Amino acid sequence: MKNIIVGIDFSKNSINSLRHAVAIALKTSATLHLVWVKTPGVTKGLGKGNRNDFVKIANEKLEKLINDCKKEAPNAKIQSVILEGKPFVELTKYAANLDDVIIAIGTHGVSGFEENFIGSNAYRTAAASSVPVLVLREGVNVNRDLVQIVVPVDVSFDTLQKIRYATEFAKVFSAKILLVGIYEKHDPQQKHIVNIQLNHAKLMCTQVNVRHDTEFLPYQGNMANTFVKFAKSKDANLLVIMRENSDQIDITNLFLGNTTQQLLTKSPLPLLIIPNVSMDVAADMQQIES
Repeated sequence: MKNIIVGIDFSKNSINSLRHAVAIALKTSATLHLVWVKTPGVTKGLGKGNRNDFVKIANEKLEKLINDCKKEAPNAKIQSVILEGKPFVELTKYAANLDDVIIAIGTHGVSGFEENFIGSNAYRTAAASSVPVLVLREGVNVNRDLVQIVVPVDVSFDTLQKIRYATEFAKVFSAKILLVGIYEKHDPQQKHIVNIQLNHAKLMCTQVNVRHDTEFLPYQGNMANTFVKFAKSKDANLLVIMRENSDQIDITNLFLGNTTQQLLTKSPLPLLIIPNVSMDVAADMQQIES
């Protein structure tokens, strides 16, 4: 990857996300973009002069963060950006203008947190983004090496889109991918289809010389709960999923599919969410199999 956008609101969790991004940049030589978005709520009740002062303070804080990052990664390319509007809109618009980019964002920020739910900015960014979003919950250990990446493989055709990103991370960190076949318990037809998908996924990993294993995971009831329990048992430190959308999505009323939403809320490990961008997976398969 060439660019990593980090949503900054100066909360502890956004700083933790930045530290994760620095660790990735050290391995990839990606440019870090520290993005702070000035929202109407931030300057509510303030005069014009105070608004300017607030932006000045934000600039100073961003400059300090850049200096701190440079201590850990002296050769890293880092820039700060101040935008204005809704954070999820501005972050996704900014990302759309960059090549080979991911967004890193924390789930608990000063913008607010709803009980039993993720922070609205992280949720909406994941729902709206056309690029992968790395979501980090509060308390994730930033110093832990990335050694095992868990990738669920299900019956949907677009499930294979996530393999490209998973292998990219695996190659950068010399990590191992665990391909997990997810199917409804007592449904042999689903298991058969998932097995075919797993074979394709294995080929994609082999093609780029990435270490991998496969395992079946039947579930009954709540898929997200089953998968979180599984990931914990494997001591994994990155979970790569496809974004599952609800039936109706627009820029003002964003909803994620139930499983994605629950994983965002419950996942104890960093979550890399891949949007369905209509990649030509069939062409990739033909190239691998030829």
